[in-house]
Amino acid sequence: MFRHLLPLVVLPLITMPVSAQTDQPSSPWQNPPEPIVSMLDVDPLPAVSISPNNQWLVEFERRSLMPIEELAAPWVAIAGTKLNPNTWGPAQEGSFKGIKIRPLGASESTAIYLPADARIRNLRWSYDNRYLAFTLTEADGIELWVLDVAEAKARPLSDPILNGVYGTPCRWLPGDEGLICKVRPQNMGVPPTEPAVPSGPVIESSQGRVAATRTYTNLLQSPHDEDLLDYYFSSQLAHISLDGEITRLDQPSLIRNFSVSPDGQWLLRSTVQRPFSYQVPLSRFPVRHEILNRQGQVIHKLAELPLADDIPIAFDSVRQGKRGIGWRADRPATLHWTEALDGGDASVKAEHRDGLYTLAAPFDSEPTEIWRSTLRFRGITWSHDNLAIATEAWYDTRQLKAWAINPATPDAESVLLDARDFQDAYANPGNPVTVPGAYGRSVLMLSEDGNSIYLNGGGASPDGVFPFLDRLNLTSLETDRLWQAEGGAFSRVTRLLDTNADNIIIRRESQTSPGNYHQLNLTSGDERQLTEFADPLAWYADVQKEIVRYPRADGVMLTATLYLPPGYDPANDGPLPTVFWVYPREFKDREVASQNTRSEYTFTRPGRDSVLFLLTQGYAVLNGPTMPIVGEGEKEPNDTYIEQLVSSAEAAINLLVERGVSDGQRLAIGGHSYGAFTTANLLAHSDLFQAGIARSGAYNRTLTPFGFQGEQRNFWQTPETYLTMSPFIAAEKINEPLLLLHGAEDNNPGTYPIQSERLYEAMKGLGGTVRYVSLPAEGHSYRSREAVGHVLWEMVSWLDEHVKGGEP
Repeated sequence: MFRHLLPLVVLPLITMPVSAQTDQPSSPWQNPPEPIVSMLDVDPLPAVSISPNNQWLVEFERRSLMPIEELAAPWVAIAGTKLNPNTWGPAQEGSFKGIKIRPLGASESTAIYLPADARIRNLRWSYDNRYLAFTLTEADGIELWVLDVAEAKARPLSDPILNGVYGTPCRWLPGDEGLICKVRPQNMGVPPTEPAVPSGPVIESSQGRVAATRTYTNLLQSPHDEDLLDYYFSSQLAHISLDGEITRLDQPSLIRNFSVSPDGQWLLRSTVQRPFSYQVPLSRFPVRHEILNRQGQVIHKLAELPLADDIPIAFDSVRQGKRGIGWRADRPATLHWTEALDGGDASVKAEHRDGLYTLAAPFDSEPTEIWRSTLRFRGITWSHDNLAIATEAWYDTRQLKAWAINPATPDAESVLLDARDFQDAYANPGNPVTVPGAYGRSVLMLSEDGNSIYLNGGGASPDGVFPFLDRLNLTSLETDRLWQAEGGAFSRVTRLLDTNADNIIIRRESQTSPGNYHQLNLTSGDERQLTEFADPLAWYADVQKEIVRYPRADGVMLTATLYLPPGYDPANDGPLPTVFWVYPREFKDREVASQNTRSEYTFTRPGRDSVLFLLTQGYAVLNGPTMPIVGEGEKEPNDTYIEQLVSSAEAAINLLVERGVSDGQRLAIGGHSYGAFTTANLLAHSDLFQAGIARSGAYNRTLTPFGFQGEQRNFWQTPETYLTMSPFIAAEKINEPLLLLHGAEDNNPGTYPIQSERLYEAMKGLGGTVRYVSLPAEGHSYRSREAVGHVLWEMVSWLDEHVKGGEP
């Protein structure tokens, strides 16, 4: 349905302290103090793409914060999605504003001429790397454009006719055949109007069937919403040539997604079917999977899946029937998919969880089962008929396994390549490197002799984080270390340029230099710099950044990133007011929870509403102090959530006091989403902090009764856990000032704005010091220039009053 935006509520007037302002329904936007306000308007560094054939380097210019007018444009909420009714694309879409291109190794880039205020999305290289396709969002729709990289010229291939409300609107065909796109049907007429008088009640019922679901937002709410879904999701597949000729292939339907076979001869189309649901999002609606030929004729019905509103809430539970349907990257036209062998229910015991199947064109034979998993199937990387790497994992045990399988001989014994706790960063051997194969799709990069693959690793270790490149022999399973980053900078491999890995491209950054790309010859040691990006926020070059390690009372080692203002010396300057910014995680192994996965050499600059902006105002910032919630064996992590949370905070405070950075008095705790939930809990269950900032959080877990975050049990299975973890229940214990901020249109599952509204009402009614700021048009994170500036103003004002200038 259409949502009508409300005025900004509970926002401040700058003429009085924030704590003195009560019962103000609205206020103008505010800006944070300098130098923060100037930093907000600095253009961010561009994103970089290197063409799959390693011949071109493209820079995509990022947009700065969007104006509130753009964010507040009309939008429609349908079945868990938000769309822009004027453009037929996502509401509040992110986009690039410009493109620059150059040959790899050249020093000068060519700026591509595009219309003013371009909004660039959906970037895709053609398989021959001659073109880069993208979409431009105009006021009345989405156009398809193509960039001829050799000529450095872009041109439109269509009028604003694409339907981009869900998924990727266009996909390349091989060679110079153009693209297949989802387009709006012709002669659609005006959108359905909502009846002025309701025709009757909305009724839902359940007849004893178990159908628990987690908390979703923007679901269907009325027959009018169903009509809007029929209208905006209706689309057709069309062939758009490089000359701009458009041929519509099929009749209008509710196309959820589609893909093109590697040889370009077949189309896999998935369409939404009725009945719709008011309880689950579109991804769980009934769906029909069909194979079409290039003329748009249905030649094979692959699957018809019913409404999936009864997937068990236990993690690793999945939809029954065919799922994850796609094309084998190493074959011209062979489908692959997975089917649950345990009924999709992770709570039942089963020898095998999933089966992996293939079916080759012309799709008139029986599918072939090529592998079975004992854990839940996670994905596959193809190589050739006799090699692929399949991955399986299981959340409850954190177990992960990777196997080399033989697709052509399913009975052949699979080879175990990796078995570990998937949270164990120290044991992570790295990810297989891929390269465009014969059909332009990503396949495993093999060594020249075909006996080895390459692994690109993160390099976390007790001594620090030093990414690496290994060669793994698939016969002996021995690895050779080809390259590893050294101290003083953080480097990682982004591309291998040949099958022997003699030449590679790395991205290198340091605390004072942003990430730049370098080409290395591993034999000669020769190096060539490919980009020269400069620091956009030079003020932060002198900020002191340190990865600190310290023990919790139970022996678990914790990690945090400590930021101190330029020139600060605790011995001479004394303790600083300090802000903790937190987000806890659950673990099943205390040793894994103790690992350090951060590098002190990374380039870190604040953006949007980052807590690091507070460094400019004289605060120390302890960013991301680990607060692992550990439950080993049969124990659930959340059964001792509060105890572990408080103990983690105490350990961090002790470290800062010992080092003289903090006096243990002028401390604030803050966080976003689950970090906001953590903030409220620490204020409720300890007296460690003087004030708190909680953004877009959930505080009453009875409003998410079928699980949240890492909690799989429902409320009725463990009510004491839900109640103990709900700071709303302990609102009378929050005796420190708390600033609540929330996007008025938060569509993140579980964090409805009502969560902040109710905590505010509870604290207000109990005599607490609390302030609630509702940000119109904003979602779970804040994106407009006005809202981001205002949030930072609120944070600085709140901390200045209650921490920097407050009484211990």
